[in-house]
Amino acid sequence: MTEIYLPVFGQLAWIDAILLVWFTLTAFSVIYVAYDAFTNNPEMTIMKWGWVLVTLYLGPIGLSLYVMSCKEPAPGTHEEFVKPLWKQGLGSAIHCVAGDATGIIVAAVITASLGLPMWIDLIVEYVAGFAFGLLIFQSLFMKDVMGGSYSKAVRHSLYPEWVSMNFMMAGMFPVMVLLMMGRDMRAMEPTELLFWGAMSVAVGAGLLTCYPVNVWMVNEGLKHGMGTVRALGKGGHSLQAEWRQWLPWLKPQPAAAMKSSAEWKGI
Repeated sequence: MTEIYLPVFGQLAWIDAILLVWFTLTAFSVIYVAYDAFTNNPEMTIMKWGWVLVTLYLGPIGLSLYVMSCKEPAPGTHEEFVKPLWKQGLGSAIHCVAGDATGIIVAAVITASLGLPMWIDLIVEYVAGFAFGLLIFQSLFMKDVMGGSYSKAVRHSLYPEWVSMNFMMAGMFPVMVLLMMGRDMRAMEPTELLFWGAMSVAVGAGLLTCYPVNVWMVNEGLKHGMGTVRALGKGGHSLQAEWRQWLPWLKPQPAAAMKSSAEWKGI
């Protein structure tokens, strides 16, 4: 029996070592993204938190995506830097993954701790991910941009969030089932590094599968991408005005009701 299990033990030890290195790099990546986002980046606060969460899940990959698509290369250049559609689509996908994946991971920790069957896990995780993404990350945190009404924000976010969530799940769930139901049952235990490694891989797969549809929805004006809390040029445009260009279903409001760019700094 010893001869049979020693190679497996050695293999698992290597996996643990790799995961330790990965999560160490993840910690440094999160620190960098959080520091840069909250001190040097004029991006909206909700997107800053989105980048921090996604980097927490994806480590150096999240850091690389942040630098390539959202980190301001020089003072005053953020608006132009984030304009390309691929960056706007990525920002939309990051927002989706940050909200939905957080709900899924929290639910996965709870269901795994309770020892529930995998099929129940998946149902609970789907509901939790969709609810947190729609009701909290999309509607609650973005209601001011969408006119100030929470119920209106829920209505307008329901369809795009549902579509994006399903595409993300199409990537996440097969990976979760494959890795967590494999030969190493430590992947089912939230106290094990392997559990978090499996979650990291699953979130990465979810980002890949939901990215194309987010690019499409941003292009169609169904979802937002990345923005800024800075004034948009010398014409005095507000952030709300910019978002109306991306979300044409927002009804025009009287000029008196429009918030100034400075007021959006609290988003």
